[in-house]
Amino acid sequence: MKALALLVGFFTLSWGALVSGTVYDKSTSKPIADAIVIADNKEYRTDCNGSFIVPSTGIIGVRAIGYDRKFYKSGGKMYLNPFTPKALYLSSFGATSSKIMGNAKNLLQTTEINAFVIDVKMDRGQVAFKTDNPMANKIGAQDLILFKDMKKFVADLHKEGVYVIARIVSFKDTPYVTANPQYGVHTSEGGLFKDKEGLYWIDASRKEPRKYILSIAEEAAAAGFDEIQFDYVRFPDRKGIKFAVENTQAERVKAISGFLEEARRTLLPYNVFLSADIFGYVSWNDADIDIGQRVDALAPYVDYLSPMLYPSGFHMGIPGYPNPVAANYQIVKQSLDQALKKSCTSSKAYRPWLQAFRDYAFDRRIYGEKEIREQIAASEAFGSCGWILWNPRNVYTQQGLK
Repeated sequence: MKALALLVGFFTLSWGALVSGTVYDKSTSKPIADAIVIADNKEYRTDCNGSFIVPSTGIIGVRAIGYDRKFYKSGGKMYLNPFTPKALYLSSFGATSSKIMGNAKNLLQTTEINAFVIDVKMDRGQVAFKTDNPMANKIGAQDLILFKDMKKFVADLHKEGVYVIARIVSFKDTPYVTANPQYGVHTSEGGLFKDKEGLYWIDASRKEPRKYILSIAEEAAAAGFDEIQFDYVRFPDRKGIKFAVENTQAERVKAISGFLEEARRTLLPYNVFLSADIFGYVSWNDADIDIGQRVDALAPYVDYLSPMLYPSGFHMGIPGYPNPVAANYQIVKQSLDQALKKSCTSSKAYRPWLQAFRDYAFDRRIYGEKEIREQIAASEAFGSCGWILWNPRNVYTQQGLK
């Protein structure tokens, strides 16, 4: 007891006033180890007994993998609800369409769906809500504003019990590169690189554009989103391109993990969950497959990794299953198993993207009840913290959903 008193005395002298508390699972009243505690814009973790001591700086943010997030005005007993997001992807156009959103809300009321992933910074670089960011206005990223009041939009979804995830397309950004060509990915000949869609990419090794991307993420967090999800957080998968750094695995991985580290630091005050979308085949490779994504390097900086495990995207199949659309369960389960071996985290730190669109690469089969349920069953057998259905047209039905 004397040693504990001396330790507390030391912290009091070093930090000033302190606050202590314990984080509990509200459903079981058991303490939650390794819960995240945000105080004084710094991140702390609970010990094996769910306890913590942090500087007394007012509001304390608390969250944990597999739970919701909360804010408390003081220490003491804190409770988090277990929560497993089961989400639909909605584009900005879909989320603001009365027909598409009406269907999504119907599934929310009649099935296991309880979360939406919604585009905030879109695939073509448009920022879908009104922002005061001078760069966004300067480069034309505000030419199409779909959300007139983002805070109200998110608050209304929260009233309906929806967990709301903001999707931020990070390094694919034609407006930004058009206005700032010096920060774009270039070809070996010196011109700006364009992908198959004719779109420009930000060079992820350049630190200057990060402030712009993260300011959009910060505004989304301030609007009340529960989670910020970074997509296209990678380099283009093309040969014959060059960056501001040498095009090596070490430099590529350093750039992507460095961006996510900065994102985590920037978003600390908001106590939002962070996630990153990764290629499906990244789960199977120790190398970064030339895009800067390596599971072991990214996992420390996000709460959830979301591998895109669409069977149609596994053009080479996986060991023992050359026809991936006939092996939906195996594609999802074995890919997650492989990723977990590399990250050395928890299965709860994964939430995969699943296919809810027609196959385009093999036999053109429609992904209906059987195919969707097989993928969900695999994700749940693995123990992931939920899953996300992807249909680019935002067309979803009850097929495959409980």
